[in-house]
Amino acid sequence: MIYTVTFNPALDYVVRMDELALGQVNRTVSEDVQLGGKGINVSWVLRELGHENVALGFVAGFTGKAIEDGLAAKGVATDFIHLPAGLTRINVKLKAGEETEINGKGPDISAEALEALLHKLDALGEGDVLVLAGSIPASMPSDVYESILARLEGKKVLCAVDATRDLLVNVLKYRPFVIKPNNHELGEIFGRTLTTDEEIRECAAKLQEQGARNVLVSMAGDGAMLLDENGVCHRLAAHKGKVKNSVGAGDSMVAGFLAGYLDIGDYEQALRVGSAAGSATAFSDVLATRPEIEALLNKA
Repeated sequence: MIYTVTFNPALDYVVRMDELALGQVNRTVSEDVQLGGKGINVSWVLRELGHENVALGFVAGFTGKAIEDGLAAKGVATDFIHLPAGLTRINVKLKAGEETEINGKGPDISAEALEALLHKLDALGEGDVLVLAGSIPASMPSDVYESILARLEGKKVLCAVDATRDLLVNVLKYRPFVIKPNNHELGEIFGRTLTTDEEIRECAAKLQEQGARNVLVSMAGDGAMLLDENGVCHRLAAHKGKVKNSVGAGDSMVAGFLAGYLDIGDYEQALRVGSAAGSATAFSDVLATRPEIEALLNKA
């Protein structure tokens, strides 16, 4: 089974207007409520691609219930820890020419709640896949990703980690199955600005030397690169289309990569599906659908 973890999920209230006038009453052109959180995005796209999975993490209040209901309607199983106080956050996304975001804080997560989640993860074993994605709330230990991978060490769980800087680097010693920095995040790890494929490959190889089995690098309009555990470098150009929405594109790539690999065990195909899923989301107002992903795959 595939499990995703979202420590700080959200309801994204997406508001579109012609212009935003501060200090005045503004009226929307349209609005939408979407489920948010990197792990939840991965779960959504995995289910779209036919892979059952379980969304884990923390929820609270009526907003948390809305997230559970939304995932259930999609066919995604959930096993969240229910926090006794607070509300799962609401993030406001204002789109009026420029995009402005107001992100909620989210509920505090106690040591007891965290231990309850870790206990669930202790049950994972060979054949399971775990996706850790996103930032860590201030109320949680900053080394929680390390703690999770340390507890799973030796259990043959395939772990995918999509995080930045120290969060990512500190888990490499546990040999995660795949990590997914973008090219800018990869450069930040090494204090460099990466401008060529050779520079990106060189830095990806260094992360492999530190323990990562596969390094998947998203490069926005320049496509994607995969340095697989066999030492093969796979490179795909970007799909052509109009970018409408960058939110969730990286998460969609992670979901597509895992789906492609789990389907036939081939890294080239995993990169193709991952790239198509990421681009399909970028070309849509919401997360990609299977027909949208398959349409891009058929063009490649």
